[in-house]
Amino acid sequence: MELATRQKEFAALIQDHRALIFKVCHLYCKTETDREDLFQEIVFQLWKSYESFRGRSAVTTWMYRVALNTAISGFRKNKLGRLTTYVDELPAQLPQDDRGAEQKERLEQLRRAIAQLSDVEKSIVMLYLDDRSYDEMEAILGIKVVNLRVKMNRIKEKLRRLTWN
Repeated sequence: MELATRQKEFAALIQDHRALIFKVCHLYCKTETDREDLFQEIVFQLWKSYESFRGRSAVTTWMYRVALNTAISGFRKNKLGRLTTYVDELPAQLPQDDRGAEQKERLEQLRRAIAQLSDVEKSIVMLYLDDRSYDEMEAILGIKVVNLRVKMNRIKEKLRRLTWN
């Protein structure tokens, strides 16, 4: 496939699913600068793996997996002392966060409410709130459905305790 065609398809994919990436960024980063950095890193990681994505899973499953893996492991470990990588092939125009102030405030409230959870717990909550099935969560996180159900029940109880204190 020609580079210009790949760039166009990739830019459209990012535009169509930018809310997914923004959710992950808001969940794992406290400052706008960190969110922007994480957004760029997720897009970069998606671009690196775009050509090898074969469609064996839903595109959103692939995007969640890359985004969450980047947020949980790679981004945090590499943030300090990381050299910026420039990729000339990335599309020039990528979407901006154009959601309304009310929605941003709700997302901020949600982020504050779950900020005390572990990284894995945060990812489970986000996928749960995004109406992902336990089977999809298993595909994204690599955690068995039975364990996910147990973890979700514990997370709910933990959130009840955190919000009442």
